[in-house]
Amino acid sequence: MSATMTVPSTSPAAPAGLPAVLPIAGFKDLYSIGNVERALGELPATANEGLRTLYEKMLKLGGQRFVVKPSAMPALEVLFEELPNFAEVLEDIRKQLALCVDSADAIELPPMLLLGEPGIGKTHFARRIADLMGTGHGFVPMSSLTAGWVLSGASSQWKNAKPGKVFDTLVNGDYANPVILVDEIDKAGGDGQYDPLGALYELLEGGTATRFVDEFAELPIDASGAVWFATANDAARIPEPILNRMNVYEISPPDQAGAMRIAQTIYCEIRNRHDWGRVFPEAPSQALLEKLSCFGPREMRRAIQAGFGNAKLAGRAEISPEDIQENRSARRQRIGF
Repeated sequence: MSATMTVPSTSPAAPAGLPAVLPIAGFKDLYSIGNVERALGELPATANEGLRTLYEKMLKLGGQRFVVKPSAMPALEVLFEELPNFAEVLEDIRKQLALCVDSADAIELPPMLLLGEPGIGKTHFARRIADLMGTGHGFVPMSSLTAGWVLSGASSQWKNAKPGKVFDTLVNGDYANPVILVDEIDKAGGDGQYDPLGALYELLEGGTATRFVDEFAELPIDASGAVWFATANDAARIPEPILNRMNVYEISPPDQAGAMRIAQTIYCEIRNRHDWGRVFPEAPSQALLEKLSCFGPREMRRAIQAGFGNAKLAGRAEISPEDIQENRSARRQRIGF
């Protein structure tokens, strides 16, 4: 069940440098309170206490969550400027948002796989889209997880079992359409008993996602509103059925001009986030940007953060190119700027 309402005051403020987040325009039932009450009432005395606590929390929170939709086209030019090598993805997102304007439909974006070499900003891009939408996000780093049930939960009969990331993001969040980022999906590792990506076969299909059952909670929940992003370095390591359910974008490293724009964005982001940043210039020098243009976005962030500290230790209120340590990854292999 859904209804329409306007609650602009509850919409979070956009981070610095981003256009205003999209407005809240309705709500949606994610799960049935009646189902939760029945499940709680039927729990035996020996049931997992964590499961009992979860059901009680679901009743307290209620089954409805806000839905975000575009009432007008958001100004995406900031992101086009900030992330020039993601222009194709941004253009497709703009088209999808345009379809939702002047309609009752909430945001609908197809599952997207960002494919490219490490350090070119794939994870940063997905998080910026989450910031734009303002719906919160779940982050699932597959390279550092071995449990096959991280997405779908584990049976409450297992020791230390708990709900999966999808269920947790939806139930504990405020929105029915959060961004869920599966980072480094090609590095997913299992424990020999579970397929860590198995839940995605259901979750990436709108029809089956409407009644997704977490193995811990054992109750259906509507996960069809989730906006899915995944990142990967090697498509060959991703099961074909998963690839077929996603729009795949091959992200190339930016050219030098694009890399300099990214460096300026990161500089301003770090400077503006800290009180100590006020003593540094609002914009970096051209020489500094040229020095940073041989770095990938991930290395840029580390180099700029260290550069501020190096300048401060030297008694200067401006980062000079000499404050940026040599790009060791570029020394091994230039990444294409």
